[in-house]
Amino acid sequence: MITTSVATLEQPQHADAVNSKLVVASLEGVNKNYGSVRALRGVDFRVRAGELVALLGPNGAGKTTAVKLLLGLLQPNSGRARVFGGDPTNPENRMRTGAMLQVGRVPETLRVREHIDLFSSYYQKPMAPADVLAAAGLEKVSDRKFGDLSGGQRQRVLFALAICGDPDLLFLDEPTVGLDVEARRMVWDEIRRMVSRGKTVLLTTHYLQEADALADRVAVIHQGEIIAQGTPAEIKAKTAGKRIRCITSLSLNILRQIPGVTEVKEDREAIEIHAVVAESIVRELLARDAGLSGLEVSSAGLEEAFLALTQDTPREENHSN
Repeated sequence: MITTSVATLEQPQHADAVNSKLVVASLEGVNKNYGSVRALRGVDFRVRAGELVALLGPNGAGKTTAVKLLLGLLQPNSGRARVFGGDPTNPENRMRTGAMLQVGRVPETLRVREHIDLFSSYYQKPMAPADVLAAAGLEKVSDRKFGDLSGGQRQRVLFALAICGDPDLLFLDEPTVGLDVEARRMVWDEIRRMVSRGKTVLLTTHYLQEADALADRVAVIHQGEIIAQGTPAEIKAKTAGKRIRCITSLSLNILRQIPGVTEVKEDREAIEIHAVVAESIVRELLARDAGLSGLEVSSAGLEEAFLALTQDTPREENHSN
């Protein structure tokens, strides 16, 4: 488990400098190789104060490599990683950072409360142990040994250790894997509380509903490159558009010929139509089919947008995650 504090914060220097918030973590022109495998390719990526950014990508896309660079666990081949305007390995910076990694391991013989006390001692102003236990839903198992916990309970302990120092910058790598619905919602609520208090969070997840529910901004990484950035709504609008569902007598071929339609498929008794913009297509449907019924219009999901962005053939094998 990694922990992290403050040097001079740097101002954004990219074209997106219109955003006035200070940059808390950044990768600047970063290339990272593992032997002949290019894990990251000229990545420019910034996380600003008080925002929650979800870094999404397929397995092997470079997510974990990016996080490890920002934690100072790896060094780039070229470019630089910065947190709070300085070196991620700077002890002052590490005192302001918390992390929950998929590879996190802790001694199984220590009790939950002992783990929290130990990790809290690394920080100058940690959260109260009772507050940490409550935030992670661990009150009832605080005296149990880590090795005696279920998989979901262990995951909540690792989350508790990541937040116990009340960090200003929090890295969460797949934080809700193995959690049931109730526990997942509890973790989401705590993450939202931290952001509302001005904390900054970088989240990696394969659970796209989680990113959609939590993120202020989404960055999609694929084959070691950032291929899209924006709010969840912007990502969905650019790549997935709208979904129109209706019951119509019009044939699939006729529907596919309507300008603006990108996909048509049967959905039980109804038809599902995908389009970038829905309004003109709905007007066309109503004009052509007076008996149209069951009309529903909704935004396509983040999962569909993600698949549309990353469905091309990989240019080379990548084992970096």
